[in-house]
Amino acid sequence: MQTLPDAHGYFGPYGGMFVPETLMTPLRDLADEYERAKRDPQFQADLANLLGDFAGRPTPLYFAERLTAKLGGAKIYLKREDLLHTGAHKINNALGQILLAQRMGKKRIIAETGAGQHGVATATAAARFGCECVVYMGKVDMERQALNVARMRFLGATVVPVTAGAATLKEAINEAMRDWVTNVRTTFYILGSALGSHPYPMMVRDFHRVIGDEARRQMLAREGRLPHLLIACVGGGSNAIGLFYPFLDDEAVRMVGVEAGGEGVGVGQKHAARFQGGRLGVLQGTKTFLLADEDGQIQLTHSISAGLDYAAVGPEHSLLRDQGRADYVHATDDEALSAFHLLSETEGIIPALETAHAIAYAVRVAPTMRPEEIILVNLSGRGDKDVQQVADREDMLESVATPKI
Repeated sequence: MQTLPDAHGYFGPYGGMFVPETLMTPLRDLADEYERAKRDPQFQADLANLLGDFAGRPTPLYFAERLTAKLGGAKIYLKREDLLHTGAHKINNALGQILLAQRMGKKRIIAETGAGQHGVATATAAARFGCECVVYMGKVDMERQALNVARMRFLGATVVPVTAGAATLKEAINEAMRDWVTNVRTTFYILGSALGSHPYPMMVRDFHRVIGDEARRQMLAREGRLPHLLIACVGGGSNAIGLFYPFLDDEAVRMVGVEAGGEGVGVGQKHAARFQGGRLGVLQGTKTFLLADEDGQIQLTHSISAGLDYAAVGPEHSLLRDQGRADYVHATDDEALSAFHLLSETEGIIPALETAHAIAYAVRVAPTMRPEEIILVNLSGRGDKDVQQVADREDMLESVATPKI
């Protein structure tokens, strides 16, 4: 499985290059340049230096002692990607791709963003290399992630609000792709998750595999053995595939991706759990599982976490699910909020709402496991960006629950 994708960008039946003709040559050029960069010791050294001195790698592997004691059952470790510069794992990929942009002579950078973490990471990388940066972001996401909008602007990026459709991540990607088609000669598109057309799912996975590589070494050094269970939240799936990939050949290590269950995954309920009632289809350059109706029209999605509020999932995750190598579950908005508070109060770590979905599954499964077993949760981002949103939501619920006299 570690030899995939194939030469055409397929992970089994998933992936590929479903894009307008005008993007085929740029994508092939990008794939060729990436293959050269992978074999270039100077590129690898430059990336390693940036990840170490600029981003702050390696990130710690932290034993969540009080959370473990409270839940009972398995020991819980957290891979602390939240401690990276910019506050999430997204900087790993942004730095890798900005180096590719430099190799290709592209000085204008564009990106999409949902929760804003990829937008902040891209704006940070662009500022570091003196590049123009334009970030497309759904208007709904801009309202619920105002802190990250301000951060991007402070970093010199232009943030373009997208008002079409649901005005969230899918629409932001649409606008970024339109920009790229128009300005492809001068512009490099730093896509933020392990989705879209080849070579992006491969590149994003490779730039994030540092998460799993480090975690593997750290766990062996700390415990002398590998974890029994890996858990990561899955929107497009970048942090999850980065954690999972180095463990694919370790059959004893179970892997679970946690999707956004929103308000519930029953008929008519709002969610973004593609493996719960989704179907095979093509969206924004790739063939994968997505939420669509019987006519193939993309359905509206919902999650309290902007970063998981997307209609499709990365193609490699679809293959892992088919092969039974990884399992995919969901956590609801309420479960994520409960986990948000639990981790904050027991460990002094405020997680991003996306990450809180992974914590929610750990809360569910840890008590069913033996004390000698180990869970490793990828703490993909910190929750500074979500504090106001959670406070506003709970103030609103409190005012509804307390009748006026």
